Formats: sequence, structure tokens, C-alpha cells
Amino acid sequence: MISRLTLGPVALAMAIAVPSVVQAQAYQCSTPASVERVRPDLPSESQPKRDIPIGSYTLAITWAPQYCRDNGDRAGSAFQCGSGNRFGFTLHGLWPDGVDKDWPQYCRAAQFVPPTVIRAHLCTTPSAQLLQHEWAKHGTCMPGYRPAKYFNQSAGLYGKLRYPDMDALSRAPLTAGRFAAAMAGVNPGLKAEMMRVTASKQGWLDEVWICLDRRFRYRRCPVHQGGLNPSAPLQIWRGSR
Repeated sequence: MISRLTLGPVALAMAIAVPSVVQAQAYQCSTPASVERVRPDLPSESQPKRDIPIGSYTLAITWAPQYCRDNGDRAGSAFQCGSGNRFGFTLHGLWPDGVDKDWPQYCRAAQFVPPTVIRAHLCTTPSAQLLQHEWAKHGTCMPGYRPAKYFNQSAGLYGKLRYPDMDALSRAPLTAGRFAAAMAGVNPGLKAEMMRVTASKQGWLDEVWICLDRRFRYRRCPVHQGGLNPSAPLQIWRGSR
């Protein structure tokens, strides 16, 4: 279902200024009795170990309808994109950033994430292998953290987020800046310049990266972090809804 129906400027303003706030983004999620067996996630030549000081953090959330549109047939996507489950924004991960442009990753050898921890977080990050990846690449760089603490920290930050009426926004002419303003409008303390919006090459909403300081408070994003220009057109895929 293509999500680019047109609303007039007044309707758009109402969708942004008076959004329908949504907290839970697992619209429908049933945790399986057992979880898939995960594989090791290791550094490589293109993704090397980089143990450098942490200067800040990024909380990355993914718009699941677009992910499933692009990746629904990939191995490991069945839980998120099938099985009767339905998601809005999911938690991609909590990423330590460096002091400058480089960031730490794969800082130490990663244990397997315990199945109990995976099950506890599957309706937040709906992929066992992604959970293993996030721990190996990012969680191991946070001193004093083990898998349970890392995922509780990231899930706690994710759980505090609120969301505008995505259905209404998807039906309106939209830019990345207007979407960021809508997100900021329903999250106290969060401003548009404290997040980066990413999209597919065709301009469909992909992820939102929320910038945090070392105490996990919202902060202005650095210029080098990337994301769309605020004036860039943005579309939102609603899936079959």
C-alpha cells in the first residue's frame, strides 16, 4: 500500500502540531517459546576492532514497515516480518560514539547473549542475531556492561520515546525536518536538531538516530553524523495498513 496520499497544509499542520501520541511500538508481538541459535559476530577487515574513548551515544530506531518491505525475504527476518507480528519503530541499538568522527566498536571478545536475555528483548529488537551483533559491536565497548545491563539500558531509553501519528504523517507531503519536528513535539526535552533521519535511496523513512551525551541525555547532533537534510522530501511506508 503506497503511503503518499495528499493532505492539505492545514491538515498537515494539525498532524504535526497535535499528533496522536503512541508509546508502544510493538503493535502485535508474541515471543516464541525458543529463540534461534545465534552465530558469533566478529570484527573483520572492513569492520575492525577499534577501542577508543566514548564521547557520546546514539540511540538508533528503525521503521519496521520499511525494513520488512526491503528485507522481508532475508534469512532471520521471519519473526519481525511474519509470524503474525507487527511492529512500528523497533530498537536497532545503542551505539557508543567517539570524541571525534571515529567510534569504538568490537572492543573486546563478545560472549553469546544468553537466550533468556534475547527472549526478554525480542519484542523490542525483533532479531536474535541483531541482538548478538549489537552486543558484540557496541555493547562490548561500554565499560562494566554485560549483555543484560546493555540491553536493559538501551530498552529503557527506547521505552521512554513517544511517537507522532505515523499514519497521518504518511499521508501528507513531508520533509525530514517536519518529521523530526513531529518527533520532537511529543518527546519532552528532545529537539529536531537532536536527531538524524535516514531514508532509502528512494526517500522512504528508514531510521531515526537520536543523539545522547555520556549520561544518556538528549544532545545536539554533531554535524558529521549524517542523515537527511531537513529540507529533503520524506515518505513513510505504512505496509498493508
